[in-house]
Amino acid sequence: MRQRGLVGIHRRRARRRGGPRRLHPLFDDLVERNFDPAGPNQLWVADITQHMTGDGWLYLAVVLDAFSRRVVGWAMHDRAPSELVIQSLQMALQNRDPDDGVIHHSDQGAQYTALSFGKHLQKAGVLGSMGRVGSALDNAMAESFFANLQTELLDRQTWPTRDSLRLAIFDYLEVFYNRQRRHSSLEYLTPVDFERREQSQPDQASVAKLVAVH
Repeated sequence: MRQRGLVGIHRRRARRRGGPRRLHPLFDDLVERNFDPAGPNQLWVADITQHMTGDGWLYLAVVLDAFSRRVVGWAMHDRAPSELVIQSLQMALQNRDPDDGVIHHSDQGAQYTALSFGKHLQKAGVLGSMGRVGSALDNAMAESFFANLQTELLDRQTWPTRDSLRLAIFDYLEVFYNRQRRHSSLEYLTPVDFERREQSQPDQASVAKLVAVH
């Protein structure tokens, strides 16, 4: 090869843009793959995905309540700055108005490790939690949600514009997924119906006191 002037092709390590990545507010993993809270607004899981349109990429950040699998916050943008996950968190806070101490679990993506996002968590009384780098199972519920979104919507057709995909995602999240899609893990109820059923059941402690009185 040397005599003929040929050189073999070698793989080079991928470089991160902007030099070594610095993670700011890293949180411990408070979940440890246990995505089965006892009630709503105890554990939220979050993640980001992206999909190509004729206009370019569209990014989607979501927050799900692990108790009911319900999408409680989301945001879309043609870029993926930390503001995207902040907006999805703010929607979740407005929709749910949780007590202090709800856990927000994500991966260690740059948006979730940004200082600005950490400050929003702290201000809202939300506990940050993160899985390990490169471990999809540490955020399995969010990964599963995006897998369903991919097969049930994103890959079913091409999207000529970002606006066309935005409208389709909005309909999927707010109409189909939360209110129509039944989950085997929720006894084949929708997220909204599962929460309604749980809220309508009497508190066990109150029932016990009532029985004791009589």
